[in-house]
Amino acid sequence: MTEINPWKSSSIDDYQKLFDEFGISRFDELLPRIKHPHRFMRRGIIFGHRSYDSIVDAMNSKKPFSAMSGFMPSGRIHLGHKMVMEEIIWHQQQGGTVFMAVADMEAHSVRGISWEECRRIGVEEYILSLIALGFEPEGGRIYSQSTSPQVRDLAFELGVKANFSELSAIYGFNGETNIAHMVSATMQSADILHPQLQEFGGPRPVVIPVGADQDPHIRLTRGLADKMNLFHVFQSDGVVKIYSKSAPEKAFKTLAKRLAVDFDKDDIKMFEGHIDVKGDMEHVQDAVRDVELLVGGYAFLPPASTYHTVMTGLQGGKMSSSIPDSIIALTEEPKSAAKKIMRARTGGRVTLEEQKEHGGVPDECTVYELMLYHLVEDDNEVLEIRKEC
Repeated sequence: MTEINPWKSSSIDDYQKLFDEFGISRFDELLPRIKHPHRFMRRGIIFGHRSYDSIVDAMNSKKPFSAMSGFMPSGRIHLGHKMVMEEIIWHQQQGGTVFMAVADMEAHSVRGISWEECRRIGVEEYILSLIALGFEPEGGRIYSQSTSPQVRDLAFELGVKANFSELSAIYGFNGETNIAHMVSATMQSADILHPQLQEFGGPRPVVIPVGADQDPHIRLTRGLADKMNLFHVFQSDGVVKIYSKSAPEKAFKTLAKRLAVDFDKDDIKMFEGHIDVKGDMEHVQDAVRDVELLVGGYAFLPPASTYHTVMTGLQGGKMSSSIPDSIIALTEEPKSAAKKIMRARTGGRVTLEEQKEHGGVPDECTVYELMLYHLVEDDNEVLEIRKEC
């Protein structure tokens, strides 16, 4: 079984296992439907997704959608973080409303960073970099976890639906894990789900662009989103079935009345505890969400996600703020960055003769990776660089 831990600096060696073991879908199947795809999409750097077809549908039909990400202010912002920021900004440019969290509560509980330092790093490293890269503040929301009552309150509610066994299975928590660290997991789920709160526009597709190592957060949140909803809706035997999970009796009656307006009475069958409807699944789901919101529920859609390959550190392994020599910081002095690149691991052969005969190995060259991910926009130019390696 492949272990994925979002709080460790290990790399992922076999992305195929993410499809086989965790049910991540291949991204290239969606690429023909995306107008003006980002270079990460074109080059296969974004390789997988969960439910991203809902975002593509929203973009193509000009319907509301959002993109959300968070950054833990525990160190300098580097090129790995820039990948996520670029994806967030791209979704904003496609018409999405963007949410960006400074995960100061996570940094404080997991890394022991002081509140003052969290604020400083959050502003000087992350917020300024996001805006410098092209984020439009008027088209989104930037916030800190500790100063967002909506996120804190939602995290508390989500905590009612989460338990230690589930968190242990996903994250490997044990008896030595502090409570605040556990709470930070539901806090991240609240970050992901809060764009769907009524005060921010209500239920809609929301995408979370992440590195593959962050999938545990996505799996937890998708499960919690389902647990928070009052109704369970699914298709079986040619009909749409609606079961009450925790809906009050009046909600079920209200739903029956709503369905009677939207569908022919012969297409609706009432049973003890559930309703069968012959009709379009999406139409039924819309009616169920409207009623759930009317009676005070959340009606969350499962969050979508995209997965990109994790950038290699300059000396190999994962690029991580906790390993300074592995990163190039966006706020780093150019001379310092140049020295790191000169010392970076390349795909050169062992001897000059082998290099002349066989050429380099670009897939093992961190300098080529910098060009592939960040420095060269033109795809043909990247191919030429690869051939000449």
